Amino acid sequence: MTSRHSIVEASVLRVMRPLVRLLVRHGVTYPAFAAALKRVFLDAATDELSARGMAQTDSAVSLLSGVHRRDVRNLTRAPQRSARATRRNGAPLSLVGEVVARWLGDAAYQDRQRRPRALERAEFDAMVASVSSDVRGRAMLDELLRLGAVTEGDEGIALSASGFAPRQGFAEMSELFAANLADHAHAASANLQGEANFLEQAMYLDRITPASVQRLQHAAKQAWRRALPPVLAEAQACSDADGADAKAPGTGHRVRFGVYFYSTEGVEP
Repeated sequence: MTSRHSIVEASVLRVMRPLVRLLVRHGVTYPAFAAALKRVFLDAATDELSARGMAQTDSAVSLLSGVHRRDVRNLTRAPQRSARATRRNGAPLSLVGEVVARWLGDAAYQDRQRRPRALERAEFDAMVASVSSDVRGRAMLDELLRLGAVTEGDEGIALSASGFAPRQGFAEMSELFAANLADHAHAASANLQGEANFLEQAMYLDRITPASVQRLQHAAKQAWRRALPPVLAEAQACSDADGADAKAPGTGHRVRFGVYFYSTEGVEP
């Protein structure tokens, strides 16, 4: 009988294939990644020991993670760099996303068809201020323009698409890639282990033509456009109702809701 150890290992290796191809394409070799991965194993082992209520000694972390005690000692004593891309200029990416979410979900900034409308400059500045007083409207506008998320013309400032997916700036795209993929993996892992029952569904179809793929992708995009506004409106209502207590640093819960579509030749590996 195949053990859970083998099943989990095989499943994770399958998930890793596209990620390893991404690493190879961008010059990250196996030795470099294996060395960096030690920190991830140490963090996971520490979290697991904490969840079990056990002492987080070097020996315990080494035994659970398989990382040598010398490396445990060196890595846990060294300063840890954040994996998140450093933003030297412009607004934080999370704050940019909040502004776009307000634009998409607040009826005050929508037209009669509940679509985000073009805003006058003063109105845009007021919207930014309603989200955060830490960033001025001009700085937020510059950042949205740089990311290709908005256009500015005679009719005002208009959102380029019905969502926030920056196409300007590899660091910003990488940050969203990591955040979205990590939370998807968290949800699927929690469901697999019986720790939660998160929404995590997908449909699968094979042996269709490229024309059918395009047709289905269009249908999926349309479904996302219909699903997003009511969820955003509910999210805004929840955020407004929860007040400042849930927004203090280190408090409250966070939520991510998304959708994906993928196609390729052949069947699943």
